[in-house]
Amino acid sequence: MIVGLTGGIGSGKSTVARAFGSLGIGWVDADDVAREVVMPGEPALAAIREHFGNDVLHADGTLNRAALRSIVFDNPTERKWLESVTHPRVRERILVHLERLQRQSPYVLLVSPLLFESGQDKLVDRTVVVDVPVELQLSRTRARDDVSEAQVHAILAAQLPREERLTKANDVIDNSGDHASMMQQVTQLDQHYRNKYL
Repeated sequence: MIVGLTGGIGSGKSTVARAFGSLGIGWVDADDVAREVVMPGEPALAAIREHFGNDVLHADGTLNRAALRSIVFDNPTERKWLESVTHPRVRERILVHLERLQRQSPYVLLVSPLLFESGQDKLVDRTVVVDVPVELQLSRTRARDDVSEAQVHAILAAQLPREERLTKANDVIDNSGDHASMMQQVTQLDQHYRNKYL
């Protein structure tokens, strides 16, 4: 079974994934895969450089994600172009990683901030939304990523509204409390998945 784990920026998806990992569950992080497909030597990076120019590269030839983010989050047309180049490659690479993990884990997680928006939810059997109030998303993201409030709002605008994401969820983890509360919810879901679906 593949479980899609998603949530808005700053909701704590990675923390929840690590909690499942502590229970022996493997996961693939779509953000990590998205970084893989734009590494030097990858076709996606060459296409990005050709389209946006050298301003989106660091001196060592790696992608300057901050420079690229400032372009695409202010320009929906450019964001769509970027997604058309990266999303198919990310999807293909995710499938390779999931297949490898399925041989080692009772079920696997696909951790993706854009699970529904990118169509990656079609790769999974169930969906879990990690949920926190928008105010908490803002404060966590600003503290973690050193970005402006305007940039966080732009990122939030590119993601599904919280209410819509929740309506698409099979399961929800409320991550607005402490670590123990989150861990208790993860443990209960893990038991549910093992008992009902395996």
